[in-house]
Amino acid sequence: MNTTPTAIPDVLLIEPQVFGDARGFFYESFNQQAFHAATGTDFHFVQDNHSRSARGVLRGLHYQLPPHAQGKLVRVVRGSVWDVAVDVRRGSPTFGRWVGEELSEDNRRQLWIPPGLAHGFLVLSETADFLYKTTAYYAPAAERCIAWNDATLAIAWPDLGTAPLLSAKDALGVPLGEAELPAFAPSSAG
Repeated sequence: MNTTPTAIPDVLLIEPQVFGDARGFFYESFNQQAFHAATGTDFHFVQDNHSRSARGVLRGLHYQLPPHAQGKLVRVVRGSVWDVAVDVRRGSPTFGRWVGEELSEDNRRQLWIPPGLAHGFLVLSETADFLYKTTAYYAPAAERCIAWNDATLAIAWPDLGTAPLLSAKDALGVPLGEAELPAFAPSSAG
């Protein structure tokens, strides 16, 4: 596994070692020991989620407040998405910064997004199957949503020629300046 820090050092791009030949391919998509070694964390995952979305669907920017903050290990097994993580931890050296990566069935990349960061993605392909592991259970009362198009964040979402398709909940996302945010703690990185 190859692990590369992004512009937000706590957010890591993970690329698995893929073994392929004329029959197909094999790769280990997750190994707890290798994940701990590569990320320098001791997080454990408690929930696996799978969503399927159509082209132009934008989900996010979601996060959960402590004590229910979720770290996420995300990947795409069908199609492709533009995946975004935003540092919303008050007091963090990278507060208000975002990183984006294309995740696809072809590149098999994963993104590790630690607790305290908001996450969202835009579907680029006709459909996409998006899988993610979380370090905390879904807690609706702790869930928050930042507006995907917040001008202060200025996220460079790919232009698909139409407005993104949002859920009613995501359409109510608030600007970063009005959001209830977690505090930064150096131990939150692992």
